[in-house]
Amino acid sequence: MLDFSEQDQIQIYSTCCTSKGADSASYLSQVVDVARWSEEAGCRGILVYADNGIVDPWTVSQAILANTKEISPLVAVQPVYMHPFTIAKKVASLAFLYQRRICLNMLAGGFCNDHLALDDPTPHDERYDRLVEYTKIIQGLCVNSRGITQDGKYYSVRNLKMNPPLPTELQPHYMMSGSSPAGMAAAVATGATAIQYPEATADNKYHAGVTNQGPASTGVRVGVIARATSEEAWEIAEERFPRDRRGQLTHHLAMKTSDSHWHQQLSKQKERPAGEDSPYWMRPFHTYKTFCPYLVGSYEQIISEISSYLAMGHRTFIFDIPSCQQELEHINMVFQQVNVLSQ
Repeated sequence: MLDFSEQDQIQIYSTCCTSKGADSASYLSQVVDVARWSEEAGCRGILVYADNGIVDPWTVSQAILANTKEISPLVAVQPVYMHPFTIAKKVASLAFLYQRRICLNMLAGGFCNDHLALDDPTPHDERYDRLVEYTKIIQGLCVNSRGITQDGKYYSVRNLKMNPPLPTELQPHYMMSGSSPAGMAAAVATGATAIQYPEATADNKYHAGVTNQGPASTGVRVGVIARATSEEAWEIAEERFPRDRRGQLTHHLAMKTSDSHWHQQLSKQKERPAGEDSPYWMRPFHTYKTFCPYLVGSYEQIISEISSYLAMGHRTFIFDIPSCQQELEHINMVFQQVNVLSQ
């Protein structure tokens, strides 16, 4: 099991499987399986996706709470779906019912067609301005049971109170998806952890967004396939993510309808941008199988890459959907060694 002390402040999250293309008869059991695997591996939380084409993340999150003991759902929150009061109320209500913490992954955008379908033509940077107001209302309601007043361009509330009140020990952890300047500024304004899609560290050109003006806390979202040898890891990776021309075309079309700063940058990367000796791999992203880069290689290679991200200041890691329980065990082995090396 992953075991990091509070002072290390390393937070490990997995990702829940989505309902896209899933069988409704078995999807719930898949969700429960992944959540339990993640909890047994010692993950602090599990990311639950949200977009127009999948099951409501709050419904999925309640299923996770009902079938686990400790793990926190990290719920993707998109302002166009709900008023901030509704989000705060859901956080407090689930905490009241299950005595569990809900974490929030604040999203400014997504696919442009999804926004247009909801009659939301707000430009990219303005969506982050809106997200700051939105997040601050949620934060105010969760912290202050006596009521809040906020006058903003996008949201205004007057002496708004939330009941049941949220206990201090169950306050949400806030994360902010986005690596653009607007996204980083929003993370600073709300005190959220800025989650980035990392580039390879092999060429030493990548630097985290941790500066005097940057977010106090940053993290990365990445997939990992680690084994005893690089050859074994790559054999598994090739089997799991074979070349897929149709997937490439789907990815290309999807990126045309996205104004995500980092997804556009990742789309321009080569499949092995840092060379054949690097564990950094883009095929799963390029073939529309997932939305993050992958690290593939021996335990030693992955430990080195993760250690580089730690050296850059990242303390939160959100890993891709595990294919099986054993995958989390291999990641566990990596972080146990990372923990030893960091002490």
